[in-house]
Amino acid sequence: LAISCQKNKNSILKALLKHQIDLVIIGPEQALADGLGDFLRKNHIKVFGPSAKAASLEASKIFAKKFMEKHHIPTASYQALQSTEQTLKAAVHFSPPYVLKADGLAGGKGVFICKTKKELREKAIAIFDRHVLGAAGQKALLEEFKQGKEISVFVITNGKSYQVLPIAKDYKKLYDGGLGPNTGGMGAHAPISLSKKLMCKIENKILYPTMQGLKREGISYLGVLYIGLIVSPGDNPQVLEYNIRFGDPEAQVLLPLLKGSWLDIFYKLASGKPFAPLEWKKKHTVCVVLANQGYPDKKIKSKRIQGDIHFENARAYFLKGGVICQKNIWRAQGGRVLNAIGMGSSHRAAIQAAYEQVQRVSWRGMHYRKDIGT
Repeated sequence: LAISCQKNKNSILKALLKHQIDLVIIGPEQALADGLGDFLRKNHIKVFGPSAKAASLEASKIFAKKFMEKHHIPTASYQALQSTEQTLKAAVHFSPPYVLKADGLAGGKGVFICKTKKELREKAIAIFDRHVLGAAGQKALLEEFKQGKEISVFVITNGKSYQVLPIAKDYKKLYDGGLGPNTGGMGAHAPISLSKKLMCKIENKILYPTMQGLKREGISYLGVLYIGLIVSPGDNPQVLEYNIRFGDPEAQVLLPLLKGSWLDIFYKLASGKPFAPLEWKKKHTVCVVLANQGYPDKKIKSKRIQGDIHFENARAYFLKGGVICQKNIWRAQGGRVLNAIGMGSSHRAAIQAAYEQVQRVSWRGMHYRKDIGT
């Protein structure tokens, strides 16, 4: 459900009742932050997705930081800001590179890694004075930069117990080698293996305190929680951010790995019922995002896609994103256009399958990273 405006909630409810829908899975974070899940649950519709209060973990970076402080969850030091002047004053307490994060929802475009104070000033002006992020940039935070390996950890929960999904890794930078601006995600792969010692630290220092913190604050959480971690030297994990939904493109590499039915699991979670331990296929998955030239900053022009957008087999397929079809002609319309998904019995085989899939289409200005999974 992409519609989340207050005036549309009643029409959504009427449609659900008319078609006798038993379960609603809300994907967009804005809809969750707007309280659509709360509204439907009050009207006796089962919803896979957290409450509006829980959605604040993603909808407000400052709320999330205060939550972590309160429950002693390791994260980088920070300072909350409301102006360019405050940003530059706070910068004296941090070392470059500077991490500037818009407080609100910005579609994956609200985090800026600034190498110099000049660049920090430019980004602060863009957020606070030019309002390029709209309401998402009314507040922001300046955060300590952390070196290390980024990983994506997901848990699903019925509000009482939780289970951890396979660990994934995503690639947020636009260019190979982790260069360029942040994006909504240029690719991902799963599962990645972690040592028992590191998993124990993640469980004891981050997962358990997070879930207990939600319970202690009386925050209802029936759904999936994404925790973006940075693992610094010495295997010390810290939280970079929370998302209150399946990440993109991590969902593309995690969902195919389940043995069984996600629909059954989502229904049990939405009902608050216990669910059996999840079982996973002995497979590896890789997702390569095919983007338009100019993403993520420039307005995208529509371009005709050449090749076989419908090709799929047991090893690979496309998921469509920013595309439109006009008179049986597919066009690249948005920023991130297609996901090329590859699966295999080994990590290497999955990479090969994904990049073979990439070669089945092309359009003028098509861009993708060539180092996903390496």
